Amino acid sequence: MRQIHVSEIKEAIVDLILSASYDIPPEIEKAVVQGIDAEISDAGRSVLQQIAESYQIARAERIAICQDTGMAVFFIEIGQDVHITGGDFETAVNDAVRQAYREGYLRKSVVAEPMFHRVNTGDNTPAVIHLRIVPGEQIRILVTPKGFGSENMSRIKMFPPAAGVEGLKRFVVDTVREAGPNPCPPVIVGVGVGGTFEQAAEVAKRMTARPVGSHNADPRYAALEDELLFEINRTGIGPAGIGGAITALAVNVDFRPTHIAGMPVAVNMCCHCARHAETTI
Repeated sequence: MRQIHVSEIKEAIVDLILSASYDIPPEIEKAVVQGIDAEISDAGRSVLQQIAESYQIARAERIAICQDTGMAVFFIEIGQDVHITGGDFETAVNDAVRQAYREGYLRKSVVAEPMFHRVNTGDNTPAVIHLRIVPGEQIRILVTPKGFGSENMSRIKMFPPAAGVEGLKRFVVDTVREAGPNPCPPVIVGVGVGGTFEQAAEVAKRMTARPVGSHNADPRYAALEDELLFEINRTGIGPAGIGGAITALAVNVDFRPTHIAGMPVAVNMCCHCARHAETTI
């Protein structure tokens, strides 16, 4: 049994949040730079050039890539042979969020109650934590601060099985088309297929943090990703929604087993500031 103190977890999470807020993942930056040459619109190329420059400024000056520094969303895997000591795990996560958003001068965007009394919590807590117990004696932490310009454009639909792949493709492409400029394209589109209502959405969110340029290991889903990316970039929405060929940088699809009577499909939109960082303790 390996013992890990909550202070070590807290320290790792603070570093992850700050890194995710200032340092765009290299594969995303590479995709944007490559898009400059591929973009057919002069205005679109200018937007992509400005995006690439903003990445460099954020990294060099340690300032937030985007003013919407998002809700702190975590995907955490805890090895079953780990014993967490020194305090409560969830408290440690939220303490780390509180510290990182304060020390990093990151905007606090969380309200405690969504409908009747929308008062800011003042520290960007509570975090959203997706937790799994896995074999081993390590803790793997992925954080993805999620802004709501793109989150608001996300959709889920409970299809009957007969909708098939064509129904899924229409839904995904229509979701991006209807979103237009709102999610700050070029976007990364996470798609979750199967499972239950909430599981499809969780898979879609996880897919927004899968590396740009990677593909699903199942060749059928890998081909679907390429088809969807092609169709989305044919919409002509373009960078910042001002027209062009680079509307999306990637479409990442994954699936889960589901019920014989259904085919849930969730689309989680993510802007080009697809902030995420991960570590293993």
